[in-house]
Amino acid sequence: MSRIVIIGNGIAGITTARHVRKLSNHDITIISAETDHHFSRPALMYIYMGHMKYEHTKPYEDWFWSKNRLNLVRGFVETIDTDRKTLSLKGGQTIDYDKLVIATGSKSNKFGWKGQDLNGVQGLYSFQDLELMEANTRGLEHGKGKAVVVGGGLIGIEVAEMLHSRHIPVTMLVREPLYWSNILPKEEAELVGRHIRAQGIELRLSSELQEITSDENGRAKSVITKSGEEFPAQFVALTAGVSPNIDVVKTSKIATKRGVLVNEFLETNIPDVYAAGDCAELQFPDGSDGRSDIKTRIEQLWYTGRMHGEALAQTLCGKRTKYERGIWFNSAKFFDIEYQTYGFVANSVRDGETHFYWENSDGDKCMRIVYRNDTRAVTGMNVFGIRQRQAVWQRWIAEKKTIDAVIEHLGEANFDPEFFKEHEADIVEKFNSTNPPKRVQLQRKRGLFSVLQFKRGDVKVS
Repeated sequence: MSRIVIIGNGIAGITTARHVRKLSNHDITIISAETDHHFSRPALMYIYMGHMKYEHTKPYEDWFWSKNRLNLVRGFVETIDTDRKTLSLKGGQTIDYDKLVIATGSKSNKFGWKGQDLNGVQGLYSFQDLELMEANTRGLEHGKGKAVVVGGGLIGIEVAEMLHSRHIPVTMLVREPLYWSNILPKEEAELVGRHIRAQGIELRLSSELQEITSDENGRAKSVITKSGEEFPAQFVALTAGVSPNIDVVKTSKIATKRGVLVNEFLETNIPDVYAAGDCAELQFPDGSDGRSDIKTRIEQLWYTGRMHGEALAQTLCGKRTKYERGIWFNSAKFFDIEYQTYGFVANSVRDGETHFYWENSDGDKCMRIVYRNDTRAVTGMNVFGIRQRQAVWQRWIAEKKTIDAVIEHLGEANFDPEFFKEHEADIVEKFNSTNPPKRVQLQRKRGLFSVLQFKRGDVKVS
């Protein structure tokens, strides 16, 4: 029986622990300085907005840990001695291990801005960040103060929605010419930007932070952009991305780059030491991940952390298992517009591919499907405002279904609630109009089947 120690109680660390317990009787210790128990990090925003309480974000009852012999230690690891296989915690406690899993997550980026450490300035990642945000925004509700969110992306929009829920005026500074345009194609970026502004958020594009000014008490007073604009702000959220939280690893013999370097089995350069989740940087020296331009990859998503943990548990229990992500996917929410992506969609058209794009007349729903010019096989998709079935899209991409077959069977993927408006017929019509002379017929509306076959002719909805 091995002593397995896991640093971090996020989704990667906890999934590893749970699956090791399912497979073995190993001694398992989980160390975290953040909270006593694992919680759902994506739910932090709902605590602030009053939709949930902290106890509602814990997937497991507090008795779960002792019942399953998962030893929880509330503490901060200061050093890792891989020669002696010992961890030193703040306060003097030491913990020995046979196998070590580093699952320390991420931390908010700071880029040396003047004023970035003032009171009222912070990022949002940890539970402590949530508590700090609660304190930093107290008294600003209902227009009594103003806030600036620096950076777009998914964390930035969450913070904007949180502040907006308390009627705190928000300005978002985004350095790109369109919202999240380093990820999203132009049309999707414009759609999200319109929706943000429709909520009453002041969205300033091509606007980059220069400094944060202070009042006489050392609290944020305003932000100044590189173009010289000044915006009053008693609260400033720094949401320009996150980076792996690897400070404790840097003082050890464990190899790091941006994150803790691991191979496809999540093994580090040190025997019996592994890393998983946000802090792990997977190495693909031969471009074997399918994208030869990428040599390493950091996956800072909830679902990839869970998948890391499931694969790593097998290895820890004697069945060395390669981590295989499969078809890429992600989902998020921009206020009340839901977003899903499957496969790979670049923010501009690449050589050898075509982008089919549809947007509804109201400009709040859209779908983009990417396919290869030579085979017409679908390689990726984005969708906003229409829920889609993950299993269907992943199967279509894995099976290299053609764009014609996908459009024809689009109704199979619809996962919107009953009585929601259906858009498949409009999407088919747009596809037919942009792909003459070939015509496709919609095989299935949501919940209804037909025996229509692909053929040339006018669009018909079954």
